[in-house]
Order: sequence, then structure tokens, then C-alpha cells
Amino acid sequence: MPKVKTHRGAAKRFKKTGTGKIVRSHKNKQHILTKKSPKRKRHLRKGALVDPADEKRVKQMIPYL
Repeated sequence: MPKVKTHRGAAKRFKKTGTGKIVRSHKNKQHILTKKSPKRKRHLRKGALVDPADEKRVKQMIPYL
């Protein structure tokens, strides 16, 4: 069997935790930040877990991370 290629776009967006779960960043933190409150921006800094419904697909895209 040949090696499975990592999806490079997914590799830049997701990380695996020590327990094997997938962490992602929040949306709405890239631009137009002036109208968003400091509290909202502060909460968007922290990572979020990928939903279990999507976890299988993401793990297939990043097999070696």
C-alpha cells in the first residue's frame, strides 16, 4: 500500500490533542475586528473541538499528525 497523503490545507487548520481529539480555531477572528467586543474576541482566541460528526473526515485528511 502506498502512503496516504496529508491534506495540506487541513494540516494547517487542525491539531490533534494528546487524547486524539481534533482542535480547530474559531471563525470570525480574521478581519473586521473593530466592531467586535473585547470579550467576544478574547473568547474566540481559544481553540474548539471538532464536532464528532466531522471528526472521522478530518482524521482521514490528517493521518500522520
